[in-house]
Amino acid sequence: MYGFPLKTCENDKEMEKLTKMIKLNIDNKEIETVEGTSILKAALSNGIEIPTLCYHPYLQITGACRLCVVEVEGARTLVASCATPVAEGMKVKTNSERVVKARKLVLELLLSDHPFDCMVCEMAGNCSLEKYAYEYKVSDIRFKGDKHNYPVNLESPFIARDYNKCIVCGRCVSVCKDVQCNDVYCYSKRGFSTKISTAFERPMEKANCVFCGQCVLVCPTGALVEKQRNGKGRTWEFKKVSSVCPYCGVGCNITLNVKNNKIVYVTGRDSGVVNKGWLCVKGKFGFEFVNSPDRLTKPLIRVKDKPSGLDGFREASWEEAISLITTKLNEIKNKYSPDAIGVFSSAKCSNEENYLLQKFARVSIGTNNVDHCARLCHASSVSGMGLTLGSAAMTDSLDGLLKSDVIFVIGENVIETQPVTAIYIKKAVKENGAVLIVADPRKVGLVDFADTWINHKVGTDSALLNGIANVIIEKGLINEEFIKNRTEGYDEFLKTIKKYTPEYVSKITGVAKEVIIEVAIKYAKAKNAFICWGMGITQHSCGTDNVFTLVNLAILTGQIGREGAGLAPLRGQNNVQGACDMGALPDVLPGYQKISDANIREKFGKVWGKNIPEKPGLTATEMIHLAHDKKMKAFYMMGENVVLSDPNMNFTIEALKKLEFLVVQDIFLSETAEFADVVLPAASFAEKNGTFTNTERRVQRLDKAIDSPCEAKEDWEIICLVSKAFGYDMNYSSSEQIMSEIGTLVPSYAGISYTRLAEKGLQWPCPSKEHPGTQILHTEKFPIGKGKFTPVEYKPPYEEPNNEYPFILITGRILYHYHTGTMTRKVEGLNILAPVATIEVHTKDAQKLGCKDKDIVKVSSKRGTIKATVKITDNISQGTVFTTFHYKESAANLLTIDALDPIAKIPEYKACAVKIEK
Repeated sequence: MYGFPLKTCENDKEMEKLTKMIKLNIDNKEIETVEGTSILKAALSNGIEIPTLCYHPYLQITGACRLCVVEVEGARTLVASCATPVAEGMKVKTNSERVVKARKLVLELLLSDHPFDCMVCEMAGNCSLEKYAYEYKVSDIRFKGDKHNYPVNLESPFIARDYNKCIVCGRCVSVCKDVQCNDVYCYSKRGFSTKISTAFERPMEKANCVFCGQCVLVCPTGALVEKQRNGKGRTWEFKKVSSVCPYCGVGCNITLNVKNNKIVYVTGRDSGVVNKGWLCVKGKFGFEFVNSPDRLTKPLIRVKDKPSGLDGFREASWEEAISLITTKLNEIKNKYSPDAIGVFSSAKCSNEENYLLQKFARVSIGTNNVDHCARLCHASSVSGMGLTLGSAAMTDSLDGLLKSDVIFVIGENVIETQPVTAIYIKKAVKENGAVLIVADPRKVGLVDFADTWINHKVGTDSALLNGIANVIIEKGLINEEFIKNRTEGYDEFLKTIKKYTPEYVSKITGVAKEVIIEVAIKYAKAKNAFICWGMGITQHSCGTDNVFTLVNLAILTGQIGREGAGLAPLRGQNNVQGACDMGALPDVLPGYQKISDANIREKFGKVWGKNIPEKPGLTATEMIHLAHDKKMKAFYMMGENVVLSDPNMNFTIEALKKLEFLVVQDIFLSETAEFADVVLPAASFAEKNGTFTNTERRVQRLDKAIDSPCEAKEDWEIICLVSKAFGYDMNYSSSEQIMSEIGTLVPSYAGISYTRLAEKGLQWPCPSKEHPGTQILHTEKFPIGKGKFTPVEYKPPYEEPNNEYPFILITGRILYHYHTGTMTRKVEGLNILAPVATIEVHTKDAQKLGCKDKDIVKVSSKRGTIKATVKITDNISQGTVFTTFHYKESAANLLTIDALDPIAKIPEYKACAVKIEK
């Protein structure tokens, strides 16, 4: 069973109204169920199996295949059990002679137009038609006549379509329309010629397909299968291993189908939480990188005086590489100080590995200079929520979105960055009637589902949000009881907010005052309202201020602390939440326990057997700046590719070149690793045991599916080896043992164990072994006592357009690639779909520039120049352009500015001035 229940007779809201219980008899078994339930569901829930082909528990009921027919006493004909509701006193036979005869007839008719090549069918052993033909002993087909003979369609990068095996059940049509909301598939022709196709038989990529693979997941035959599994094994030959997707922060549950130590294909896994079985294109098809021939397999040491790049290295043994690391780092530590060394942890690695690396920094090296890529994405959320609420995490689960009356998404292109979260939002709108408000300078995909699109100027978020707060106060829509009992600082906040009238804010943001008023009323009057945001809010020199204004809105209206009402910083990477939880930050130990607290340092010191440095460390961005000034001497980097991910790329490269020693631990020779003195080969997510923590605080377990290539090791094993060479023995035998230690030191993880994580995972805080985990935060109080109102004055972007650089550039992600492209650009199909970097330019701006679609242009800022392919669109404001940072040959961060937020030290990726030349 996969996915969310859609609008059927079993829809949750409809079921709430149908509370009357009725009794019926199915196969001489007395059953009690809710009135309105289908016969099929009543039977299945009582252990009575009825065969189905077109039915899927989470799709529209069509009653098309008629295989689920049953005999109802008093009914003239057999009825489709999936589409027939139960009734009081109903008597049903699911397996009578009449029923069996009808089902055999249906199967014969289907098989009469079905190819008998099941021995070479990819779905052999997992095909519903094959299963029922076998169970009902259908071998002789009485019906002769025309058979379809379609050519197998292999045009798609990922999906093979064999319409000869299609039974026209309509599942693919339904899942694409009702779940993904894309309408790629449709019915064409009529009668015997009826065929499921794309509109006008267009190629899938031209038919709005996003290659999520939901159609493959629900197809009951071999009509739709993954191209990458073709000829690589029968269903029963694959080892199936539970895991967690290594891409965005949703943390989708997946099953890795493995043969001969390779991932052959991936399926979504329905554990009842998170993705409910659905995936996006990267989660479904983006796994070629794991078995890429480019994987690092042995330690590498730079050959003296050789240039950067692969040619500058020689292979070495683990013993030699670790000896060189400890010798050089100890020399630097003794010559300068432990604080001359910086440690970079990774949101791509497990909780256990992040825990060990920050421990290594603090007790082996003796510095709190440890940080990771949260500094570049949600550091503002961590600072802003931490200072005002005491906890920097999503306050509800993704399921909570389905209970919201108003969903306000700001600065986040959810459909491309977190596609499965977008499914929740689209369902909330389509099925539950939620009001969706989207605020973004670009007309992102979610706008198509929104009641209101706020198209504000880049970098004016805090003014916009202050304006909304002003309207809420002026119209008397505040939650006085909540403010009185659960907040502080309201009077000071009022003094600042007074001037942010709709008229004043309209001049700053370019948003009509009527829109500001309308949005404020909708949000404040909602029974439950949820705010979701991403890096359009955080990646600014005023990012923390932006988060303050979001928190202000939530506590002003009391829209927090219950299901469907809250705050959701949508995390960008698979374990960025976990890396923060594990203390891979310079000023806190695991569990956000302050490094400045002597009692906390003493607690950790007792367990670790070493004193913890008292002085807070430096952030990642500060360390890069100090390296550029030659004040930082060495870096140890695990899974970070700062060359492509950090702003002002030339500055970052210069900083790395000025280091005396650089260690990089990764799965590929990344653009950063090319500058290293030692490179250590690490295991990918599929080659290790461990846990990730997703955007909703859910700790989930991944199991090792395959062996690492050659001499590559799991990151936690590497850290233990290096630490032991430093003289501090981290004596762990497994990642599970590390999690046990985490539980003794981190109260919110105290009840988490591998055994308890087997199925659905657990949401922290989970303070004891009996605790079920916590779905909703702040139900009665905040960790810091009272929520704090924070007055914020609007500040414009650090760099604004001028005559020389007339455009403002936004950077961000696209659906088909991820982060610095280290993984996705090793996937052939993703490169076919998105081969080059594009620069989005408004139609009128393109006319002024004399540019056409697909022209190559130079994009320049004060810091550098790149080339990109023009994409002309009306989905972006005039004067604004957008590009991605996935492509090293068109590295957007050559352009971006390294101006930092003063609190979070996050760079301003979302606003820099550029010029465009043909």
